[in-house]
Parts: sequence; structure tokens; C-alpha cells
Amino acid sequence: MESRVRQGSSEQPAGNRRDRRIRGKGVASAEAGAGSDRLYAALDLGTNNCRLLIAAPARRGFRIVDAFSRIVRLGEGLGASGSLSDEAVDRTISALSVCADKMKARGVSRRRMIATQACRIASNGEEFLQRVEAETGIQLEIIAPETEAMLAIAGCSTLIDPQASGVLVFDIGGGSTELVWVDLSAGWRGPYRLHRQIDAWTSMPLGVVTLAEQFGGAHVTAETFERIVEHCQALISDFHAAAAIEKAMAGGGVHLLGTSGTVTTIAGVHLGLKRYDRSRVDGTWMVTEEVKNVTERLIDMGYEARAANPCIGRERADLVLTGLAIFEAIRRRWPCERIRVADRGLREGMLSLMMSEDRVWQRRRKRSRRRTRAAGEAGSA
Repeated sequence: MESRVRQGSSEQPAGNRRDRRIRGKGVASAEAGAGSDRLYAALDLGTNNCRLLIAAPARRGFRIVDAFSRIVRLGEGLGASGSLSDEAVDRTISALSVCADKMKARGVSRRRMIATQACRIASNGEEFLQRVEAETGIQLEIIAPETEAMLAIAGCSTLIDPQASGVLVFDIGGGSTELVWVDLSAGWRGPYRLHRQIDAWTSMPLGVVTLAEQFGGAHVTAETFERIVEHCQALISDFHAAAAIEKAMAGGGVHLLGTSGTVTTIAGVHLGLKRYDRSRVDGTWMVTEEVKNVTERLIDMGYEARAANPCIGRERADLVLTGLAIFEAIRRRWPCERIRVADRGLREGMLSLMMSEDRVWQRRRKRSRRRTRAAGEAGSA
């Protein structure tokens, strides 16, 4: 499989004191003479999913040469016990072993491998990392919420409407949700300088897995859905930039940008896809009424019907409504007519940043200019 992704932000999110238990070897050092055949890998281990992308630099971004995604539910039961269960760890290590084999088979030369909320809060998180390294060779880096938010922005920055006056980016995960407010009132400076236009960010302990365990996810009535939304609203209202975002939205020109399985599922159902198609979902624009219609349909159809939907499946059928409740809480707090859907995020952000650090696109431009000059000189000889 191959697909192309245009490059995003070129700035590396700064590390900070909240990056607990960082595993320095998780980021391979840059190698001299990066060539066009050099492969990069980005691995994102979340509370619910284990995802891998392997890519090569391309003229405008990168070309994906291999990918892997598996629902592992690493955070299953974490809210109640405070630790990762043996069953969840076994499932996750099995998936990570596949990732390790893929990276070895492809000859990946540079990689970044991160873990997020589940590993951040688990009492046995360090023990889990040690076992992962011993059994798979993968050295995971537990990132802070701020880094997670910045990577999400880097991954989907090219989907921001350059004519917008502001963008509220949200990433609904298995164990946490990140909100990033991008102030574009002074004009769009492009994806390379987007980090300078981030006005505020927050990370909240709201995730599809944790909420499903707290409220139930398989059988959700309209009343239960409302209780989940109200619970989410209480946490979202604490965002210190809430008033500024509300004021900007009242002035118009603002849109939402969602990067998560929740919003891609909404888009897939809205489009009536008979099987999920990333090329149709990524970058899709939706309006409030369309989101509302899909939400009502999913609540009404029940668990078995959701499981049978090709854009949801049985593995996500008990999680999609808790994700929709988080999304609904965001929309109610900041009513916004336009929503853009991103089927990209942390992995794409990591790939873009690693390639930017290695200056692969600058090297390509220099080689292209040299070839152009050589061709011109040959033609005039």
C-alpha cells in the first residue's frame, strides 16, 4: 500500500519537565547523507490503539510504504485498578512485535516511538516499557500531554483553512482529549510557523475507553448519552482559553479540526461508505447539521447495528458513542458551523518533524536546482 501526505509543521515540539520517564533511545539520531530511499517510522501507542507508519520522503511531503493499526485496549480497566492488566499488556506486546518486524523488514533507519495517556498514568508503566524493550526491542518514549497536542497539530496542519481567523483542533483519544486553539487573526503564516500561532492548549482526562468503562458503551440510550455529554462539559469548561475561543467564534471565520477515530467514523457514516476509505474521509468538510444527524442515527441504531457498520466494526462499536459525547460537548461549548475531518495525527506529525530535522526537503530542492542548472548548461553547450 502507498499513499502520499503533504508535509506539515517543521518545528519540533519542545520537551519539558512534564515529559516523564522519557526513553531517549526511542528517537534514533539523524544519520548523515539522508537519501531519497531512506525510510522513517512513527509508532503511536495510545490507550486504545497501536499504530505504525513507515514512510519515505517525497517531493511534497512523504510517501507511506507500510502501515499497521490494531486495537489493543492497553488502558482497559486502568481507571479502576490504576495499573495495566496482564491481558492488555500481552495484547499490546503482540501488536508491537508486528511493528518491530515490519520496521526490521523495511530497513527503517530513523524512527520515533511514543506512548501516551495509559502509560503516563499507569503505576506499572515503567515495568511495561522494560518488558516491551526486552521482548520486542522497541524503546518507547512516554510523551507529555503538551507534546502530544503539538504533534497532533504538526500532523494535520495542512488541513487548516488558511482563510480562517482561528481553528480549534481537538484530538479525542482512548484516555485523554487534547484541545489546541490556533489564533489566525493576524493572518495565516503557513504550516512551518504554525507553532507560533498556537495561543492555548489543554489535555483533559476524557477518553473513549475510560468513559465507556465509567458509563457503559455497548448499550447507550439518549439519556445516558446526555449524562456523558454533561460530564464532559464540566471538564471542558475549565479550559482557560474558553472565553477567548467563544469570542473569536462569535466573530465568524473559525472552524473545528478533529483528528481522531471519532471524527473519521462520523465522516465515514455520513458519506455512506460501504468500506472505510481514508482518501475520501481525510480532509472532508462537514457542517453542524450533518454531525447532528449522524450522532442521532448512531444512538438510535443500537450496538449490533453499529458493529455491523463497515466504518465502525465490532471492535469500536462500544466506544464510538463515548467519543461522540466528547465531540458533542466540544460543539456545545463552542458552536461552530464548519468542521474538518483529519485522518492523520501523531504519526504524521512525527514523520514530518523527523524529516524536517534531517532537512530532507531542503536537500531535495538543492538537488533539483543542480539538475536544472546542469540541464541548462548541457543544452547551451
